[in-house]
Amino acid sequence: MISAAQYGPWALITGGSEGVGAAFAHQLAQAGINLLLVARRSGPLEEIAAKLRAETCVQVRILPLDLAAPDMLERIGAAARDIEIGMVICNAGSVYTGGPFMEAELNDVVKTVRQNTLGQAMLCHHFGRMMVARKRGGIVLIGSLAGNAGGATMVLYSANKAFSQSFAEGLWAELKPVGVDVVYVVLGATDTPERARQGLHDSPDMIIDDPHDVARDTLADIANGPVLVRPQLDEAFKMFCSLPRRAAAEAMRDMLAGFQGS
Repeated sequence: MISAAQYGPWALITGGSEGVGAAFAHQLAQAGINLLLVARRSGPLEEIAAKLRAETCVQVRILPLDLAAPDMLERIGAAARDIEIGMVICNAGSVYTGGPFMEAELNDVVKTVRQNTLGQAMLCHHFGRMMVARKRGGIVLIGSLAGNAGGATMVLYSANKAFSQSFAEGLWAELKPVGVDVVYVVLGATDTPERARQGLHDSPDMIIDDPHDVARDTLADIANGPVLVRPQLDEAFKMFCSLPRRAAAEAMRDMLAGFQGS
């Protein structure tokens, strides 16, 4: 089981109200690690917090917050001012715009970048410096196979995930020698409420991951970063990494078109 001595006494989870974030919350709580959960909607946050408090002995704080807000770091920093964050899980990865990039509103483009690339960098810098000083801790960035090639109609999503992977690899190289684990987790189709809301079309042979399997396997293997690939994606991950970039972009475009039923 994951050690509270190495990764506690508190964990920060963004996108912590449902899906993969909620699965991490449940498993960390079972390990005795207190939680600061951040997500946009207060209702789901209050629900999961109440459940975790009833099922475990951990403390749970919630912070309803749009991670694209300009004062994001200040508000999360204030919520964590009197506690020691030993693990950061950046799970929020939605975009504020979809479809053709040039049809997006500029404000939605800015919010997407602020939440994902900028937001991740700011949170990892803020809490990572404290982990380095303590010579222990963990950082988990939730990624996607879509980050291995630019995806038509998912330009920002693909770019955000590509940033996260490269960012995690660099952080791992810097921080592993001082005792801080960093890992980027490559996900594919995962059974989350957000996936259900998107109404994606799945082929009969597609493997749909369980969020609790993702959380369990990640926490068990966190020391073996910088990149963890879900088993069913290993072949596709290697393919996208080895293809010429034009071929990779074309393959990603075709794969995404299939998911969207076009």
